[in-house]
Amino acid sequence: MPSLTVDGVGTFEVPQNKRLVLALTDEAGIDQLHACGGNARCTTCRVEFISGEPATMTDAEKAVLAARGLSGVRLSCQILCDHDMSVKAISRFAGSGRKDCGSRPADTL
Repeated sequence: MPSLTVDGVGTFEVPQNKRLVLALTDEAGIDQLHACGGNARCTTCRVEFISGEPATMTDAEKAVLAARGLSGVRLSCQILCDHDMSVKAISRFAGSGRKDCGSRPADTL
């Protein structure tokens, strides 16, 4: 099982190939935003990698990050936990002004 370290929160064992957005909410208990339901449309599920950033990126993630002019962040809804990683959870519900975190993303990417 890969381990997920969330800056300021702790380290958690995560089922192999679980979506990072779900690992943040389920295992780490983070109030991670995912307004579009994990479909790489809204960029509210952004994280910053401290270590273990995946070398690959889905086409959907590439497109939405480029369209919004974002760099230095990744979309947790488009990343599978298939190795150890350490992240900063930067898109949290608390203080966002949103009514909720968004609908739960599907278990599969």
